[in-house]
Amino acid sequence: MDIEAKFAGREVGYDVPAIPGMSEDEIQTPCLVLDLDALERNIRKMGDYAKAHNMRHRAHGKMHKSVDVLRLQQELGGAIGVCCQKVSEAEVFARAGIKDVLVSNQVRDPTKIDRLARLPRYGSRIVVCVDDLANVAELSAATEKHGTSLECFVEIDCGAGRCGVNTPAEAVAIARAIDAAPGLKFTGIQGYQGAMQHLERYEDRKAKLDAAISQVKEAVEALKKEGLAPEIVSGGGTGSYYFESCSGVYNELQCGSYAFMDADYGRILDEHGKRIDKGEWENALFILTSVMSHAKPDKAICDAGLKAQAVDSGLPFVYGRDDVKYVKCSDEHGVIDDPKGVLKINEKLRLVPGHCDPTCNVHDWYVGIRKGKVETLWPISARGKGY
Repeated sequence: MDIEAKFAGREVGYDVPAIPGMSEDEIQTPCLVLDLDALERNIRKMGDYAKAHNMRHRAHGKMHKSVDVLRLQQELGGAIGVCCQKVSEAEVFARAGIKDVLVSNQVRDPTKIDRLARLPRYGSRIVVCVDDLANVAELSAATEKHGTSLECFVEIDCGAGRCGVNTPAEAVAIARAIDAAPGLKFTGIQGYQGAMQHLERYEDRKAKLDAAISQVKEAVEALKKEGLAPEIVSGGGTGSYYFESCSGVYNELQCGSYAFMDADYGRILDEHGKRIDKGEWENALFILTSVMSHAKPDKAICDAGLKAQAVDSGLPFVYGRDDVKYVKCSDEHGVIDDPKGVLKINEKLRLVPGHCDPTCNVHDWYVGIRKGKVETLWPISARGKGY
């Protein structure tokens, strides 16, 4: 399908923020833009790292919620598949033909379990996390009903304090039940330490991961003794992947934010004390915003407020500028300190969001830019799929 046909009938400013061929100055704001060159470099870099360390990389789809971005991660970075957090999110990727999908979460609602058990009909390998013996029977009954099969990871709570079992004995009991259940296969362990991903100091992150790796290793050894050696040990995020990949225990990474790099992740320090957005990864995702008012001489107002972003991890920063600063926001407005009055009405700025995942979930489109021109538009395919 050519570009004209693909966007026929779509009105810029109502249906879409831009169409391919436009200049960046013509894009309607606020919207999400991707620097395609930076995005591709990030994806290749993670792919090269995973390959060099003999690790599978299962890209985290909850971050971008985009089939197109995931396909790029597969094509350029060798990602083997996708992690999703919710059944409806996983269904978007399965329907799009992604062949290896992990629901890296527990599924307990009967309707959700029923939908989960139907996903293999799309031709995808479907894996789900389990941390309760009762869930094994629920999943098995659903697969028998639909004539399908599911694979299962036993989740270990290795420090996040959320889901997951705490002891090797619990992990063995659940794995044994999965192994015996019709329609289910015990495939491995999820050991994702999410609580430490944003700790600023490298040494603090390492201490948390050392403890997590030790706990996961104990579970792996206990499973091996029972003849239930895990095929996959999965975990690792943008703030920790180097620890898991050098552990001798993990063989699959679940990194997501590295591809876009938000302001909160960018603040954390590498082993040399350098911010990871100053060398390790590049900012590739931006909220493009326009100055809409400058009635106050030292203050500019832009059109990207709370409805254009998540601020749970802090305010965005203005990319490439140190003369102006985003300082406050309300529903529809962002306040920018402009002490020298340098900003002009309709001037466009790139904001690096504080937290990319929930920011992406409030937009419909990514506008892919290369050399100042719109090259592509990608729908945020799983936007709102939170059930």
